Amino acid sequence: MFIHTRDMKMAMEEILGAANWLYNHVWLSDMAIALLGLFVFSSSISKLRNKHGPMLWPVLGIVPTVLLHIHKVHEWATNSFRGTNGTFRYRGMWLGKAYGMVTVDPVKIQYVLKTNFKNFPKGKYYRERFQDLLGHGIFNVDDEAWKQQRRIATSEMHTSRFMEFSMSCITELVHQKLLKVVDHVVASGESIDLQQVLLRFTFDNICMAAFGVDPGCLDVSLPEVPFATAFEHATELTLFRFLVPPFVWKPMRYFGVGFEKRLKESIRTVHEFAEKTVENRRIEYKKLGDLNDWSDLISRLVQREDGNNPGDEILKSPNFLRDFCTSFILAGRDTSSVGLAWFFWLVSKKPDVELKILDEIKRILSLRSEPSKGEIVFTVEELKQMVYLQAAISEALRLYPPVPIDFKETLEDDIFPDGTVVKKGSRILYCIFSMARMESIWGEDCAEFKPERWIKDGKYFGGENINQQFKYVVFNGGPRLCPGKSFAYMQMKMVVASVLLRYSIKVVEGHEVVPKMTTTLYMRNGLLVKFKPRGGFGRL
Repeated sequence: MFIHTRDMKMAMEEILGAANWLYNHVWLSDMAIALLGLFVFSSSISKLRNKHGPMLWPVLGIVPTVLLHIHKVHEWATNSFRGTNGTFRYRGMWLGKAYGMVTVDPVKIQYVLKTNFKNFPKGKYYRERFQDLLGHGIFNVDDEAWKQQRRIATSEMHTSRFMEFSMSCITELVHQKLLKVVDHVVASGESIDLQQVLLRFTFDNICMAAFGVDPGCLDVSLPEVPFATAFEHATELTLFRFLVPPFVWKPMRYFGVGFEKRLKESIRTVHEFAEKTVENRRIEYKKLGDLNDWSDLISRLVQREDGNNPGDEILKSPNFLRDFCTSFILAGRDTSSVGLAWFFWLVSKKPDVELKILDEIKRILSLRSEPSKGEIVFTVEELKQMVYLQAAISEALRLYPPVPIDFKETLEDDIFPDGTVVKKGSRILYCIFSMARMESIWGEDCAEFKPERWIKDGKYFGGENINQQFKYVVFNGGPRLCPGKSFAYMQMKMVVASVLLRYSIKVVEGHEVVPKMTTTLYMRNGLLVKFKPRGGFGRL
């Protein structure tokens, strides 16, 4: 159905407004120009109403519809699912060859992530866009290369040695860095962007675990660290490749212009840091003859690299260690910090939840055989006993998943359990953010922050239950279930328990908290807060 001149003018104004917002707020000027150029020169400007999902346009497919709702894209997607029984098909820009299905259906998601896992890899589309940053790291490979890296990652990360080392890193950073930063903020009487502080914390933490190096992002002065800045820019700029067609970003990469120029520079800084760290560890290994006193991931892999264990041949591949640990940092930096930011925001609005967390912490501390002297430092066993806290964290991650949307590519024609047909080459997007807001999945109280939904008979009742697992895919599911899940929970529980025991957190009045349009669910404006000491607690 063709639209009238006035309607077309209104649509153009809306798209121009959206593009202007993108230019000013998300650094997508290159994409906006490309989209507007294609729109203006389209031979037919008409709206095609998709009876089974959001509106599709000639030439541009679903792109203008998404742009028109860019301010609240996650809410728009959620409403779209409510009108389509949880699944709809889409088509991208002409020549972009993007088409497929978007879903929140746990049955379909289970089929993709587990039942027929082999037919739904990350695929060429994903790998191509992350190739420059992640190379052949674990999060950018499929098939045998993924299996080998998964085996190596699991075998190293689940050793008691690495778990003890990672917990010591978390404890040191919380007490020697994070709490001191908060003390400094309290003394100044000022507010601070808690999201940025948490990003600095998780970055330092994951670098210590992966590289055995503390970048120093969380020093009290909160300095700018070139490697950290470059890594953040590299991840954000890589996102553009998912938002513009290949015939736009590939020439830009070839000629080194626009965001591709900035991306190349950022990646160079990231890789130089990683390569230098790997080389320094190899030098230490040759000098010492072994790295038995080193527990970080790079040290364990460098020592393993020199062996002849069956299946470890991939360790000798060019740039393997660089790519593996860069992927490790990508996975560990943003997800935990963003999840923690949303958690603190939710708790600040629910005093009853905060009180229950504090009561649990104090009850666990009261079980100590000897009264605490000096500063309270939680043990691993005490953190494991914090059932309500784990439930509250899980609930925050449910409502605000750090990765709001994920997708897979279809290798061969397939049929879902409900009879839905998917064609070879189609992309299956599953919207984790929207899943949390579907009454059909979580009940009438789905939008409520309710930690109690994770507790049964006084025990944490999480995604381990098979009926629950694929409606809660925050940590992925099936064979690609996050190997660092336990690490993430322990890290978040240590931060939350240590901070809330000592301070109440209040969001600055008038501060707007809304999601940002990126691959990770950042808060667009950060999280401006003030801390108020609870008085004596934490330093008994």
